[in-house]
Amino acid sequence: MQPISLAKYIQKSPFLYKLLKPVSQAYINLSGYRKFGLRYDDLTLEENDVVEKALSRLPEHESFDRVYRIRRAMQLNIENKILPKSEWTKSEEDTLYLRPIVKRVMEEKQEREAFDSLIVDRTPKQAAPSH
Repeated sequence: MQPISLAKYIQKSPFLYKLLKPVSQAYINLSGYRKFGLRYDDLTLEENDVVEKALSRLPEHESFDRVYRIRRAMQLNIENKILPKSEWTKSEEDTLYLRPIVKRVMEEKQEREAFDSLIVDRTPKQAAPSH
């Protein structure tokens, strides 16, 4: 039995979702990454084998767009500027493009580790005595 995540529990409850949705939007706005034109998955650190493998699996255009967004945000940060409000990342554009690939890579890694840790019992089985 898998434990239910808090996020899924909140999303299933209309009351909690309606109550906490403005709080989550305020948190996202305060974090400020959308003001630089970034998407949430652009904030994922790349110093991880799993994330590096996931990044290598991104389609070419998505990888190019990610690099462009990160470089533009770094340049804006150096200049102490933000994008004009019309160029901020909109909530409907802020979709998870990397997280599903990272999840798949993690599952493959766990499966590989489970397979590699198998112990093969090579002792011959003795036949049960017949009476």
